[in-house]
This record gives sequence, C-alpha cells and structure tokens, in this order.
Amino acid sequence: MTSPRFKTSIATVSVSGALSDKLRAIAEAGYGGAEIFENDLLSAPESAREIGALMRSLALDCTMFQPFRDLEGLPSPLREKAFERMKRKFEVMEHLGTDLVLLCSNCSPHAMDDRQRMLDDLHELGELAAAHGKRVGYEALAWGRHVADHRDAWALVRDVDHSAIGLVLDGFHSLARRIPSASIGDIRGDKLFIVQVADAPYIEMDHLNWSRHFRCMPGQGDFPLAEWAAAIRRTGYDGWWSLEIFNDRFRAGSAHQVARDGHRALRLLEDQSARLLKQPSPMPPRVVPSGVEFIEFAASHEEAEDFARYFTALGFARTGWHRSKQVERWQQGEINLVINAEPEGLAHSFDIVHGGSVCAIGLTVPDQQAALARAEALDIPRFTQKVGADEWEIPALRGVGGSLLYLVEEANRAAMWADEFPASAPAPAPLLTRVDHIAQTMQYEEMLSWLLYYHALLEVKKTPQLEIADPMGLVYSQAVETPDGRLRLTLNGSIAAQSLTSRFIQNYFGAGVQHIAFETADIFAAAEAAQAAGLPMLAIGPNYYEDLEARYDLDAELLARMARLNILYDRDGDAEYFQFYSRAVAKRVFFEVVERRGYAGYGAANASIRLNAQAQYRDPPI
Repeated sequence: MTSPRFKTSIATVSVSGALSDKLRAIAEAGYGGAEIFENDLLSAPESAREIGALMRSLALDCTMFQPFRDLEGLPSPLREKAFERMKRKFEVMEHLGTDLVLLCSNCSPHAMDDRQRMLDDLHELGELAAAHGKRVGYEALAWGRHVADHRDAWALVRDVDHSAIGLVLDGFHSLARRIPSASIGDIRGDKLFIVQVADAPYIEMDHLNWSRHFRCMPGQGDFPLAEWAAAIRRTGYDGWWSLEIFNDRFRAGSAHQVARDGHRALRLLEDQSARLLKQPSPMPPRVVPSGVEFIEFAASHEEAEDFARYFTALGFARTGWHRSKQVERWQQGEINLVINAEPEGLAHSFDIVHGGSVCAIGLTVPDQQAALARAEALDIPRFTQKVGADEWEIPALRGVGGSLLYLVEEANRAAMWADEFPASAPAPAPLLTRVDHIAQTMQYEEMLSWLLYYHALLEVKKTPQLEIADPMGLVYSQAVETPDGRLRLTLNGSIAAQSLTSRFIQNYFGAGVQHIAFETADIFAAAEAAQAAGLPMLAIGPNYYEDLEARYDLDAELLARMARLNILYDRDGDAEYFQFYSRAVAKRVFFEVVERRGYAGYGAANASIRLNAQAQYRDPPI
C-alpha cells in the first residue's frame, strides 16, 4: 500500500515580510497552498482580488481565510453584528479563491455558556455559508472561554451535523493542553476540514502568550506531533496539512528560509507518522552516522602552519599527503584532521571569506545512497565540484555557513584514505581518542533552522536549550547527539551584540565551527603533554579552583594539579567531567580536550568560566 503524500500549506502569518513577498517565498519553497491571515491582507497594498490572482499565478491554492473570532453564543445585538461581519468575509473569500474560513471558539467575555445556543448559532452559520457556497471550520482555542478542547469542538460540529460546518484541528491547541491524541479517533475524517500544524517547547506559561510567541516547526519543539499526526491519518483525512506558526524569531528571519524550513518539517512529520502507522514512507529512514570521519580546515599556507603547530602540540602527527593536492592528513586515535591549502576550489573560497577555519565535516554512514535520498526528499541541497581523475567522489551536502557535510560510506572508508593519501606515515600512540563534539556558532535566528536540519536528516536526539552567561550577554546553546554519543553537535547563538558568539559571527563573516572537543582517557596526561609541547592554553583564574574546593570534596593535591594545567571540572551525581581549552587560532577556532567518567553533558557549569577567560583576549573597543 502506498501512503498518500501530504498536501502542504502554510499560513502567511508564519513568515515575515509583505503579503506578496510571503506568497512568493511560500511558492518557491514548494507548498501547494497558503492560508491568508486577515491582518496580512488588511495591511497589503493589493486588493483581495489581486492577491487571489497572484496566488493563482504562483500555482498556490488559497487553503483558508483566517481567523474569524467571537460568533457562537453571543447575545443580541453582538450576535447580529457577528453574522453581518461573516457575510462580508464571504465576499473577500470569493476574491481570494477559497471556500473555507476559520472560526475560532469564542473568547469574548460576553459569550454565554449555553450549549444549545452555540448549536443554533453554528447551524444558522452553516445555512448562511452554504447559501454563499462556503464552508466554516470550527477550532477550539486553548484559551477559549467555553470551548478550549477539540473534543468539545468536535461534539458541537458532530451534533450540528451541517455539511458546511466542519472541524479544524490545530496541533498547538490540543498538545499544549496535553489532550490525548487517541481522542482524535472519534472524529469523522470527512468532517475534518483542515489540519493546522505547530510544534512548541514545553513552557510553564499561559496558553495565549505561549501560542503567540513560541510556536515552531515540527521537529523543533517538544510536542509528540508524530503520534498526533498518525491519529489524524487513521481517520482517513486526506486534506491539507497547514503550518500556523507564531514566533518572534521567525518574524525577524528570512521569509525564504522559514518557508523552506516549514516545508522540510512537514515532510519530516509525514515520514514520522507513516512509520508509526507502519505505512510506506516517501523517504529512507533517518541516517545513523557511526561518527565523525574527518574535519577539514581551509587554510592559506601561513594559516596551515598555525594549525600544524596546534595539532602537533595536541599530539597529532602529519601522516599523509594527498596524491595530487596541497592537502595534509593529521591523525591521532580515531581522529582525522585535514588541512586544505589548495589555491582553488571550495576550500580556497572558504578561506578567502572566513580565514583559516573548518570548511567541511565528514560523517561515516552505513548507506551513502540512502542518506542522499533522504536529503533529497528533505530538500537539503547537494554540493558538487569538479573531481580529478585520481580522486574519490565523496558526496556532500550544504551545511552550516556554507560549509559542507560529506557522507563517507563506512565500508569504503579505509580504501578511501589509502587511495587518496598513499604515502602515509604511522599515527602516534594516541592520547586523544576521538572527536567528542563539534560546536557550531550561528545567528540566534538560525538556531531552529539548523536544529531541524540535523533532526530531520540524522538519527539524533535534542537536549534542552541552555542559557549561558557570557560577560557581555546571554548565549543560547542546544545539542543534538546520536544515542550512542558517537556524534555530538552543539548549536550556539546570541542576541547580545558583544558576546563572544556574536563577535565570532562578525569577525568570521557568518556561521561556522567555533570549537572542536576531543576525547581522552587521561586528561592529565593529555594536558601535561600539550603544555610541554607549547600549546597556547586558556588560563583559568585561581578563584575558580578555590570555589571547586568549597563545592566538591576534591583532594588538595588534585586541585593543585588541575590549577597548574588549567583543567576545569564538573560533577553530576557520581559522573565526572574534566576539560581544558586551547586559545583560538587567529581568534577563530579553538580546541577542547575532555575526559568523561560516565558524564553525559557538556560542562555547562563551566561555560561562563570559559567565556570570561576568553573575554580577556577580546579586541579592545575602537
């Protein structure tokens, strides 16, 4: 059995800009339709007729006009005024080319808690709508005065039993109130006129402000949307799946990026719900990477020497040279670092724009072609460039800040290295064993986009977002990680203009990798070796270690050794975490070494200590 594809739509309130620009961004992202939000239309210079014509020229269906507020259960004369307003909306809908209007459950303080009165009003509204060739979708707002639960809304729609009156289900209103999705099974699929989709983080706040400011795309929040969508599909519903997102971050971002994210999120939801229903999915399953195969640095010859000094001090050895390019391989344990100083190609362009920095990450995947097929289904763009006759063609996806995400077939990785870097020297006995995590820094408004990118493509879980105190403002951080911890990525952003995160973006000219953490089994041996080899280490002040002594029952000799080596410490129950940092190479990329003793986090308690230490090296204000 083939599972039907979602018909995708988005409400214009979800993206920023003028209405005509929103519609062009929506069409470009691949949606089949759009809901017209009334405020967008009211503020548009074009008439409703012109907007309808524009939508038809863009091959966009007008899936709904919304919202209409406060009708059912009103006393006279408010009731008569509400019906008159609705008649006028039918005229607007005719120009827009839609037959469906959204009626929100009444929030007016004048609304009466009289079920029979609500039924009578909805029936009369159905007669009026049918006479104009229109339909009304009734939705339970989570803060509705007398109807705040989709079960109550459905009971009204069911009992009115009018062909022009149906139900609208909105994921936020149901899941914010934690209404069991199993209750959707009582709804008749033919009476479900449209489905509105929104995710959100779980926050303790009133439903109205939560909805107005913190909705997000499926996969970006905490709601069990896949189960909710699967319950809807079981009813036989085959209509529009339409995003309705209110989010301050999205309003400040690019309309094209938000629209693309939304389309990707709906495809993800389609995939997840199909798998729950054990139906065929339109794409392969999420990719399960077995780790970071390599990290590639773009560098000039001078910058390559800087990186080489840091790598050597951290215990890496140059073990190979590319057979035809100015590219070096550095190894230690399972870690492969590549320095690309080619005078042309993407790495060269990347270096010109950003300076010496990480231009690509290679992930080891079990099925390269399946990974590419999933990426294509999610509209994640491929990168291609000319490949020499003696080079391996490793497929790559566009990643953060214009960097690349290479997909290395697990079965071919050894052959790839042997063929590309034939004159390899032996790797040293490792003090550092593997890449622990990679920290990517981006504009705060971009964080949800990249969270969705990784969550949709890879089999990763999301950690809760943290707020970290930088001396110059807050930094927001969230991680995605595979269940086995073989891949960990942290995403960091800040709205404070002078925070280290924001200064990195300004100086770097965009988002990118700001630091890389390597794992060790012996933090003290690694730190002593790095210090002896001349690694520029981040100095930690004495007050930190005095506080450690007060907070933890650590041996005085151990504390003294940690202070001498600038090692930071955190504890979670019996689990322990040790870490030290290098200074940044050219104030761009820095390195971390960590030892985990049963510890699952990222040393968040020490983040402000590290940021304050790094602030000592910031450029003085001009």
